[in-house]
Amino acid sequence: MYKTVIECVTRFVHMTAWVGGALSTGAAWSNTFNAKLSDEQSDPTKLGLMVGFPPPIDKRVTQPDSNFFSFPNLRWSVCNMRALLPTARVDRHPFSATPLPYKLVEGIDHVEFTPLNSQVRLNWRESLAANYTDGILVLHKNKIVYEQYRGCLNERTNHAAMSMTKSLTGLVAEILVARGELDEHARVDVLIPELQSSAFGDTTVRQIMDMTSALKYSENYADPNADIWKYSYAANPLPKPSEYKGPVGYFEYLQTVQKGGQHGQKFGYKTVNSDVLGWIVARVTGKKFNHLLSELVWSKLGMEYSADITVDGLGTPFAGGGLSATLRDLARVGIVMLNKGKINGVQVIPASAVLSIRQGGDKRVFSAAGFKTMPNGSYRSMWWHFHNEHEAFAARGVHGQTIYIDPKAEMVIVRLSSHPVAANSAIDPTSLPAYHALAKFLIAQ
Repeated sequence: MYKTVIECVTRFVHMTAWVGGALSTGAAWSNTFNAKLSDEQSDPTKLGLMVGFPPPIDKRVTQPDSNFFSFPNLRWSVCNMRALLPTARVDRHPFSATPLPYKLVEGIDHVEFTPLNSQVRLNWRESLAANYTDGILVLHKNKIVYEQYRGCLNERTNHAAMSMTKSLTGLVAEILVARGELDEHARVDVLIPELQSSAFGDTTVRQIMDMTSALKYSENYADPNADIWKYSYAANPLPKPSEYKGPVGYFEYLQTVQKGGQHGQKFGYKTVNSDVLGWIVARVTGKKFNHLLSELVWSKLGMEYSADITVDGLGTPFAGGGLSATLRDLARVGIVMLNKGKINGVQVIPASAVLSIRQGGDKRVFSAAGFKTMPNGSYRSMWWHFHNEHEAFAARGVHGQTIYIDPKAEMVIVRLSSHPVAANSAIDPTSLPAYHALAKFLIAQ
């Protein structure tokens, strides 16, 4: 039954899953990557994607009749989610936009580093093309020292944040814990009785926040019968065929996930955890996730623009990967995390919420997951920790999205990308040493 349904919407489902940002490997999508198209050659403006009134047939990026997250179409799609999927708004405060000060630094383009998988040195500017960067912004001591827009992106464009959405979901949960509105040790079935018979019922909120739940759930994208496809199809907002009898929407699907092991023993990166957390924070506050994110975060940081978040067929926001926002507004998220909850010296997010995230997670349970580019890493409250000499941590999403925070260097890097390979394992060998080299360069200034 599922296989028949999925085949009817394969292209749409591909897109939905990719927005989730849960891919652990890019191999399943190797057929979508035309290796002959470089960063420059795949620039959506140069390709003329969706240009014209109407655009020529061979330049159209649409759904559900085209795979709009195949390469190079995704280079246009990441900047146009509202044109492709239904979204809800994450409102900014209309009267409190705060400009980011500039102090541009010469020489950043020429900072050199050696990629993890090569002996050939690159410089910072070369790395932007290598990672199909759409936009990148670097802050040092709360001032913009470097800013570039490329591809589909400009200063006003909301770009898909992918799984960086998860980190904001984790931040919202930590804020509620700090305010005494959420008990991180509570069992999930106490907060959401509908999940009592699912794998999540006997987990704790903290296990969900740190993704140490034990789930019988596959995110093997190469397998057409994997659970991720069923999840994605249940959530997609297109009308279901009359013969479909499965769950509708994120919440109904989450009730069907079954247990596979003992909770708390191993890190397992599963997007369904983020949507359970989105359900938890909505249930304990009585507010939809996008409204809660606006109230607790987006309206507090001096954002220039409202963000968008994709929703399922019932209007439920996708807490696991649906956010789109501007480069500068995502930089403001980095600033508040760097400054322990403060913006311009004002405590706008509880310091304890940020410090809880910044302490990192259990490296022992993380190591079992085998993230080769993060051998000393951990995961806490849906933020990634590198535990390097600068104690850097990050929000991360597929196709190259990141908010990378280096406390020692007082540096924040926000990169938005449309790399043809989804997995960060394909991108980290270039980006991680580039970030660390830039941190050392800025410390020396």
